[in-house]
This record gives sequence, structure tokens and C-alpha cells, in this order.
Amino acid sequence: MSAETFYVTTPIYYVNDAPHIGHAYTTVAGDVLTRWHRQRGEQVWFLTGTDEHGEKVLNTATANNSTPQAWCDNLVEQKWKPVWKALNIANDDFIRTTEPRHMERVQRFMQQLKDAGFIYAGKFEGPYCVGCEEFKLPGDLEDGNCKVHGKPCAMLSEDNWFFKLSEFVPALLEHYKKNPEACQPESARNEVVAFLESGVRDLSISRSSFDWGIPVPWDTEQVIYVWFDALLNYATAVGLGDEADSAGGKKFAATWPADVHLVGKDILRFHAVIWPAMLMAAGLPVPGKVFAHGWLLVGGEKMSKSKLTGIAPETITDHFGVDAFRYYFLRAIPFGSDGSFSWEDMGARYTSELANDFGNLASRIIAMIEKYCDGAIPAVARDEELATLLATSVERADVAMCALDFQGGIGAIMDFCKRVNGYVTEKEPWAMAKDPANQIELEKVLYNTAEAVRALAVLLHPVMPTTTQILWESLGADETLGDIKGQKIADVANWGQLPTGSRVTKGAVLFPRLEEKPA
Repeated sequence: MSAETFYVTTPIYYVNDAPHIGHAYTTVAGDVLTRWHRQRGEQVWFLTGTDEHGEKVLNTATANNSTPQAWCDNLVEQKWKPVWKALNIANDDFIRTTEPRHMERVQRFMQQLKDAGFIYAGKFEGPYCVGCEEFKLPGDLEDGNCKVHGKPCAMLSEDNWFFKLSEFVPALLEHYKKNPEACQPESARNEVVAFLESGVRDLSISRSSFDWGIPVPWDTEQVIYVWFDALLNYATAVGLGDEADSAGGKKFAATWPADVHLVGKDILRFHAVIWPAMLMAAGLPVPGKVFAHGWLLVGGEKMSKSKLTGIAPETITDHFGVDAFRYYFLRAIPFGSDGSFSWEDMGARYTSELANDFGNLASRIIAMIEKYCDGAIPAVARDEELATLLATSVERADVAMCALDFQGGIGAIMDFCKRVNGYVTEKEPWAMAKDPANQIELEKVLYNTAEAVRALAVLLHPVMPTTTQILWESLGADETLGDIKGQKIADVANWGQLPTGSRVTKGAVLFPRLEEKPA
């Protein structure tokens, strides 16, 4: 790909309610992925945002005695943005589909497709699920109900504008045959290919029965179908269609195509069928990868506010902390598979992996350097086994994280953490310290442990930025090695970076003992 920026997007989320942990799961994954790539030294752009048009948003606003725009404004500013800030999401942009920059570019794009002959007038008749904002096929229904929401669909009959989606089926099948990495995991790609091979009809891309949406530029009695509008956010946010020598045009050239679209598996078809077809029709490059992760399940059901299984992120972060939240969901669930949230499992992992394996290791080494070396990092030493294992662990973690195998990447880092704990247990520095004759050997053990913890802080920083920042400062590394965000993944395994004589300081407990689970 020619773009010079590693560009990652989350879906833009419907603002019919506040975010739950399913939304947070996707957004944290995008944040960890982009933080990792930043630490690889890459130019990165991370986009998230909100989807504010369509019948579902209109109905929700009306039910709450609000105008749609006021409803969206309030939720975005009071719920969505504050949650992302609380979860330490370092997005570079936040797109709202009610922004002029988006609406104008969507209209321009749609006009171009009509001028090119890919849009025509027609009549739509059939089932429509307002919850999904999707025209349904017979296979999408069960006893007349939407399989996702378990509710009856509305039967629509409207004069609409249609996009010639069916024309792009051969090109899409060829695309996925030549580029299997373009739709991941494999189960998702197989689903998309089977759908394409089963026969795809043209897509109705306007609605005439309500007016909350972007007007069709040549037919202002109709509004653009919310998904056609929403999918374009990934490109409108970076300057789609702007003049090449303008700021937007330059941004688009440096950013497009997107490298990774993160989506939930329930919106896979939109992103892996409709979206690339739209881009092909416009003569634009298609995304490098659409990755459909699994659902978070509660009581065996997909996370959903409508089914009262939606858990607010703060319910968990208030108890475990933000970094433990970020760690747990990517560590416990293979990205791409469904996973059940369990309070008990999170508590167990918090205690064993974060508090005991990582947090205790960090606090012990700081305490021992303070006690046995007057708070100064001892002379540089090198344990060959630890140094070699670190190099292997960094390589394993990098390959996994770049492949969106967050569980594998974090697992590689934590395996190294366990080995460092084993090293400390075997060497027993507290026993060494009883005999002054062991001081040189003692200091070697303490240096090797501190250097290993330095590496762990950098490797875990994309996952747990706040905790690792505290640890970095406790090691005195901010004064001697610079900002932790500036530490490169490729350099992590260069052994001996902590300089002799730099001061350590006891910081806050990284993972405090948990209080009783709230009622």
C-alpha cells in the first residue's frame, strides 16, 4: 500500500444509548494496536466516532422527548467522549456523522457514483430491521424475526435509490481469493465468500419515510441510507474527495486506504461486502484488512442494552481499575472469538497475573534496590538466559500484536514476566544480602531483575499505559531513558539500558488488593 500512515478505525457507534463494555472492547483493542504500532516507530492514525443518523436514533430521540440532534449532542459529549477519555483511549480523531465535513463529502461521493452510472431509481419491498438498520434477506430471519434482535421486522415498500452492488460480486470474490488477509479471521472470510457466492442483490441506499439523515443531493425528498452514510466515515474523516493540493487531499493521500477496520461480527457484511464495493465503484483502494472480532457474552447472550445485558465500563473499572480492564479483555478472550465476561475470572487474573506476577515483581525490585543499594541502580550486568529469552519474547509479542492476536502477544510478555519471577526465586537475593561477601553477585541479580522490569514496562505500556508510566518513573527511567512512549519495540531487547547510579523511588502500589465485589 502506498499510504505512509498506519490507519486503524473502530466502527462508529450508534448514539441511541451510552456505551457498554462491548463498545469498549473494540475501542480498547484499537487503542492497544495503535499504541503498539506507535512504539514500533510508525506514523499512526486512529479514528473512532459516532453514527448519528437513521430511524433508530430518530425513534430513540423522539421517545425521550428530544430532537435527534440535541439527543446526539448530549450523548456524545456527556457519555461517549468521557468514557473513551476514562479508558485512556488515544484516538487521533473523533468523527460524527452530523458534522458538515462528513455530510458534504458523503453527498459529493454519492453524486459521483450516480454520475458514473452506479445508482438508479427503484422500488424496495421487504423486511427491514430498525435495530440493525438493515434490509433483511430470508436467511436473516427466524419465524419472521431478526436473528440478531429477536424482534419482528417492519415490512417496507418505498421508492428508493439503488446502488449496483451485484456488479461487484466477481471483483470482490477475486479480491478475497488473492488477498485472504483482507478479511479476518478465516471464519469471517468464509462467511463473506459464502454470502457473495449465494447471490447478492442491489442495495437500496435511500429512505423516503423519514427525514433524519443526509439528503440525497439530487432528490432532497429522500435521505441517504444510514449504512451508506456511516461506512463513508472512514474516508470522509481523512479528506475523501478533497482537492489533491488541499489539506484534506494531502491527508487522504497520506492515510488512505485504511490498514485495519475493527468491527463486531454482526456488522461484517456491511464492511466486507458493501464498503469495498462502494470504494471499487469510486475507483478507490479498498482497506487492507477488515477484522471481525467476536461478541462479549453475558449469561450466554450478546452484550446488548435492549436485552439488559449491557454493562457500563465504569461498573468494572471502578472496582478493578482502568488498566486491569484494558488488560483483561484482550488477555482472556482470543480476539476473533466470542468470549464470556466473568467477574470471577477477571478477579482471579487480576490477583494472579497483575497483582502477583507483575505488580509484586515491580515492587520487590524497587524495594530491594532501595534496601541493598541505597536506592541506586547497580552496575550493569547481563544474565544470558534472561537476555536471550527477552529477545525471543519481544519477537513473539511483536508478531502476535501485529496480527491482532492480542492474547498471544500479551501471553508472550507475561511468560517472560513469570520467568523473571522464577529467576528472583531461584537467586534469593534476600538470602544473598545476609553476607556482605555476596554484594557483587547480589547487585548483578538486582540489575538483571530491574532491567527485565524495564523491558516489561515498555512492552506492557500499550496495554496498561497508566500503570507502566508509574513503574517507569519508579525505575528512574523517565529521567535517564526519556518518555516511555518513545521507547521502540525493536530496541526493547537491547540489554543493559538502565544506567548505573540512576535513582529508584517507591511509587504507588500498581495493583492494590481488591475490595469486596460490589453488590
